[in-house]
Parts: sequence; C-alpha cells; structure tokens
Amino acid sequence: MMNQNLKKIAFFLFGLVIFSFVCVQVNAYVLQGPHILELMTQKLGKHERLMVSQKLIFYDDSQEKGAVELVETLRYVFPEAFRSDILSKNVERIQVLSKGVVLTVIDGKVAAEPETRFDRYKDILLYRSRMLLEQRLSILGVDVKVSSLGRFEGKPAYVLGAQYPDETVPQIWFDKDSFRPFRWIIMSRTGESPDDSLEVRYLKWGKLGKTWYPMRIKFYKNDILVREINVQNIKVNPSFSKDLFDIEYLKSIYKPAAPAVPDQSESEELDEVQKTIEEFKKIYE
Repeated sequence: MMNQNLKKIAFFLFGLVIFSFVCVQVNAYVLQGPHILELMTQKLGKHERLMVSQKLIFYDDSQEKGAVELVETLRYVFPEAFRSDILSKNVERIQVLSKGVVLTVIDGKVAAEPETRFDRYKDILLYRSRMLLEQRLSILGVDVKVSSLGRFEGKPAYVLGAQYPDETVPQIWFDKDSFRPFRWIIMSRTGESPDDSLEVRYLKWGKLGKTWYPMRIKFYKNDILVREINVQNIKVNPSFSKDLFDIEYLKSIYKPAAPAVPDQSESEELDEVQKTIEEFKKIYE
C-alpha cells in the first residue's frame, strides 16, 4: 500500500513538472508586441488610398430615443492622413487627421475637442506602418512591450498591452492566425477603471484587392452596444484633392466655435432640426 501511494505521489509530481514545462515553453513562444504589429500591417495590405461609405448608427435606449442613423464617408491616405465627412439635413461634421494633428468641424465651427475615444477606432486601420502605429498606440496607453496569448469566444488570440486575462488596461486583440485585430479595449483619459472603458470590435473582414477592411464595427460600454458601423461600399485608390486634408486651409475657412452661453429664451425656441443637431453633439461629447 505504501509503495502504491508513493507511486501515485511520484506520478502526480512528474505530471506537475511536465505541465509547468509545457506552460513555460508556450509562454516562451509568445510573439513580441512590435513583431505582432509588423505582421498585422503586412497582412492588412498597403494600398495608397481608400474611400469608405458607411452607415453610422447610434443607440440610445436609456433616453428612449431609439437608434439614430447617419451616412458617413471616410477617406484614407495611408499611413498618415484621414478624413471623415457626415452631411445630412440636420448636421454637418468634418474630421481630419494629418500627420498626427486632428481637426473637427461641426456645423461650420471648429470644435474645442478635436476627437473622442470613439474616433480612435480608425487609428489601427490607418497607421499601416509598424513604427507609426507603435508610436500612436503608446500615446493612447497601450504598452506595446507587453504581449500574451489569450482566448476570446473560443478563438485563440494574441493580446497586445496586457497579460491575459487582465482586462483592466488598454489592449488590442489579434487573431492568432490572420493577425487581423478584432478587439480593442480603450480606457478613458481620466481613469483606468474598467467600468469606464470602451470596447471596439472589428467584424466581418473583407478583402478588396490586396487590402483587408472590417465591414462591421461595434462599440460597447459596460457590455452594452452603443454604436455600430456598417460599411456599404469601398473604393480602392480613388483620387483625392490635397485640400481635403490640409488642416491649415480648413482653419482659414472655419472659425472656432464661440463659448456656449446658456440662454433660457433661446433654448425654448429651438426647432426640431436644431434639437437633433444638439443631440448629435451630445453623443460625440
């Protein structure tokens, strides 16, 4: 009996050693963050320009306003220029990013805050240069020196910026085989609380020539879907006027918005169109 117990203990210890050895070997082969980004930029392809037409849907169930749907046009000049245009009967919004500088115009006025966390989703699609993307992600709080292996909804993945399963810090998840990003957890600037994080999911990747692009993007706060993008059409290598991305030129034709001054009488006289514009602004704030 004693010998049998000793054999069981020895077998258990041997199994534990083998398990530990395997875990160490697996962790030893986790790709480093810069290498993951290099492979991602290579896999996504490098066309010079893209024009994307998409529907932008806002969900606001908390205030019983239902969904608000807008048409948005994106222009990419890889790897450093981007423009978004939203034009409807109720609101006009232009956002331009050029060489790291961002300008947003709402209803003909330059917005005080050039971008929000919701606007960052396009960064990982725009910066198809490992060095530029690494710099941008570092600014946004993603520690590119940290990487690990994880699993999300049954899929193995590389996690950049965190040690799996920690989800309390900014991080990006990449499909282990294709290296396409499918999940980005973005923290607020004011705190690192996971309750104040925004999760972006890149879905239904489609290939156009040599370029991959997500045809659906979803935004979650506290596991609640708050925004969605559905791509309608993509044009590869269209021609763009340089003025579209010239921030100094845009500043010369659009002036800064005046500081808001509460006025009760004006507030009561707002028509329905103006109310819709204000609601749109609140969504972006």
